[in-house]
Amino acid sequence: MRRDCVGSAQLNLRVLFSGVDVTNTPLQDYKGQKLAEQIFQGIILVSAVIGFIYGLSIQQFGWTVYIMLAGFTVSCLLTLPPWPMYRKNPLSWQPAMPETPGENRDKPQENPSQKKKKHK
Repeated sequence: MRRDCVGSAQLNLRVLFSGVDVTNTPLQDYKGQKLAEQIFQGIILVSAVIGFIYGLSIQQFGWTVYIMLAGFTVSCLLTLPPWPMYRKNPLSWQPAMPETPGENRDKPQENPSQKKKKHK
């Protein structure tokens, strides 16, 4: 019975994120990461303030925690998946340089004229 529950949860997530195409694009660019971080912090801050005020007014700390957890859940759903709004400014990478057969990348060659002199 547990396998059915896990399988259906995976299927539901696949259906939920089926419109998000991440095959040829990066998950997030730098501006998208900054936006996701700002959204995450903003939602956490707002839910903390609302939870504190509401919990203080009814004298129940549990409601403060519940509201904070709800804010955390909403912020995770908005910022963790690779939504298209986080991929609007992709980086343009330089093309890869072809390697020449005689090129040795493992150890750089030392120039005899640039050898270090020992100090006494």
